[in-house]
Amino acid sequence: MATTGTTRLAPKPGILEIEPYVGGRAALAGVAKPVKLSSNESALGPSPKALAAYAAAAGNMSIYPDGSAHLLRDAIGEAYGLDPARIICGNGSDEIITMLANAYLLPGDEVLFSAHAFLVYRIAALANSAVPVSVPEKNRTVDVDAMLAKVSAKTKLVYLANPNNPTGTYLSFDEVTRLHAGLAATTLLVLDAAYAEYVSRNDYDAGVSLALKHDNVVMTRTFSKIYGLAGLRVGWGFCPPSVVDVLNRIRGPFNVSVPAQRAAAAALRDGDHLSRSVEHNSHWRDWLTREIRASGLSVDDSVCNFVLIRFPQTAGKTAKEADHYLGERGLILRGVESYGLADCLRLTIGPDEANRRVAAALKDFMARP
Repeated sequence: MATTGTTRLAPKPGILEIEPYVGGRAALAGVAKPVKLSSNESALGPSPKALAAYAAAAGNMSIYPDGSAHLLRDAIGEAYGLDPARIICGNGSDEIITMLANAYLLPGDEVLFSAHAFLVYRIAALANSAVPVSVPEKNRTVDVDAMLAKVSAKTKLVYLANPNNPTGTYLSFDEVTRLHAGLAATTLLVLDAAYAEYVSRNDYDAGVSLALKHDNVVMTRTFSKIYGLAGLRVGWGFCPPSVVDVLNRIRGPFNVSVPAQRAAAAALRDGDHLSRSVEHNSHWRDWLTREIRASGLSVDDSVCNFVLIRFPQTAGKTAKEADHYLGERGLILRGVESYGLADCLRLTIGPDEANRRVAAALKDFMARP
C-alpha cells in the first residue's frame, strides 16, 4: 500500500549529517583555459605505456572486466614484492576506504582521524551510523599522543593519511608503530598512503611493514597521483588475509574497468616515467617553497605533490582575497576551509610554466599596498 501525507523514506542515522564532498575547482568564469592547480593531479600526466594500454583496451569494451583484477593484482605484487592474494583493487583507494567502513562499523562505533585529514573518513563513518572522532593536530601534523588519548573501547577504525592531505606532513615509521601499539587487536588501523611515492625521507614507511606483521593493519594506495590516472579511478589495498576475504565479499562484482586495470598495470612497469615524475616534483616543490616564502608567506615543509600556503589575517592579504586575485589571473588553487584551514590555500605542483606563473602572481599579491 502506498504511503500518504508527509511520510517519507528516511536514511539511516548519520547520513543527513554528511556534507557532500566537493573536489577542487576546474573552471573560472570568463577564463577559457585556466591553470588548474587545485586537485593534486600529476604534473607530467600518465606514462605513455599506460596510455597505449588504455587505447588497446578500447576494442574490448563489450566484455566485462575480470572481477578479481588478477592482471592488476599480479602487477602490483610484482612491483612491490607482495602476495597478490592479499591485494584488493578498487574504484580509487577511496572505495577501499569506504568498503572497510561498510564491512566493520556498527552504529555507535567510533572512527578516529586527525583534524585536517581526508574528508572521506568522516563521510564513511557517518554513512554507517558511526561516530567520527576528529583529533587535534600539532603544527598541522598528526599528534600520536592526542590520537591515543582519544582511543576508547568503542574505537573500531583509525584512519591515518600518511602523508596527509592537505597539510603535506607525515609521521615517521616509529610514530606510526607507536600509534598501532596503542590500539586493541579489534581496532583496524587503515594507513592511507596515497602520496607515498613522493616521499624520499629515510624514516618513512608506507605501511607494508606493519600490514605484513599484524592482522589489524591495512595499507591503501592509489594510481590517481604520481601515476596520473585520476580519471580512471583505480586504487588498491594490501590487507591481512581475513580482511581481503571480507572485502571481496562486499565489493562490486566488476568494480575496476578493463582499461583501468590494463593502464595501471602498464604504469607500474614504466619505471623511467615514475622517476621523471618524482624528480620533477622534488625540484619544483622545493623551488616553489623557497619562492613563496621569499614573498612573505608561510609554507609548511611538504613531502607530497602540493604545498600548503598560510596567509595572514590582515585585510587585503587573506587566503580568500588571494584566491580571488589568483583566479582573476587564470590560476586555480584549492581553498581548504572545509578542512579547518580557512587561512590557507593548497597549491598542487604543476608543469614548469604554471609553477612560475603562480609564484610570480603570489609575489605580486603580497607586494600590493
